[in-house]
Amino acid sequence: MSEPAIETPVLDRYECRACGYVYEPEKGDDTHDIPSGTTFAELPISWRCPVCSAKKTAFANIGPVGTASGFKENLGYGLGVNNLTPTQKNILIFGALALGFLFFISLYGLQ
Repeated sequence: MSEPAIETPVLDRYECRACGYVYEPEKGDDTHDIPSGTTFAELPISWRCPVCSAKKTAFANIGPVGTASGFKENLGYGLGVNNLTPTQKNILIFGALALGFLFFISLYGLQ
């Protein structure tokens, strides 16, 4: 007899539109004694942003960790670059800058 698969819900992160603080359910909120794994919907109504004390209504859903940034309508454009996560975009941008710098420095080796 096989065990039924246990589905783990994807935990969306929420960003404060006033100050930019991101509530991550995996971490919880130490300042208000909210344990890790508490979804944004499970937070009490009286919960406030730990940085700027904004209400829950000032937060916007920014999706789970590792999702592509930007509007969903625009993810099909940009030669596939729009499907990259923010971390992948940073690696691409700064990697290209480092490679360009190395090519520039290598010109000093030419006679």
